[in-house]
Amino acid sequence: MASDMYLHGPARALTMRTASEGFTYIGLLIVVALTGIALTIVSQMWLTVQTREKEKELLYVGGEIRRAIELYYNNTPAGMTERYPRRLEDLLKDPRYPGTRRYLRRIYRDPITGSAEWGLQKAGDLITGVYSPSPREPIKKFEFRVADQSFEGTNRYSDWIFTPRTGNRPVVIPPPGAGAPGVPIPPRPGTSVQGMSR
Repeated sequence: MASDMYLHGPARALTMRTASEGFTYIGLLIVVALTGIALTIVSQMWLTVQTREKEKELLYVGGEIRRAIELYYNNTPAGMTERYPRRLEDLLKDPRYPGTRRYLRRIYRDPITGSAEWGLQKAGDLITGVYSPSPREPIKKFEFRVADQSFEGTNRYSDWIFTPRTGNRPVVIPPPGAGAPGVPIPPRPGTSVQGMSR
């Protein structure tokens, strides 16, 4: 570079132009790298926002299905022992009645998986709750509504099981011969409500 100061005329202009082109190229590389970093941060933020929206939708839709199962349970005709639906479609038209009784307008899609297939919590052949079969970890871990407090601290969406409640207790189907049909009984000591077969 020391010899560059002794150059005159076109040779000096060519050397200065080459140096400034090098600086421009480095500056352009820095701008491209910073833009890439910024786009990565924005896309991660957008993904987080989308996931939070899907979680809100799952809580709403799951709550609607829970409410429909509870209505189905509470509207069991007198003398009938089958208080839960066999299929989710039974919530659209209760097969226990000759007329049309709806507890749900449509079967919602699982917002997390995008599928119409739900995980079903069952007691025998009867559906007692639904859940998303997604093994992904939720963002929301705390500050759930009272009806969803059992979701606190869970590690998978599939742990968010939407089961109906009567009063303050979850509805549990008694095993055959355990008591009056359709009467909720508390879970056995040492087992959780979610300990029922899925």
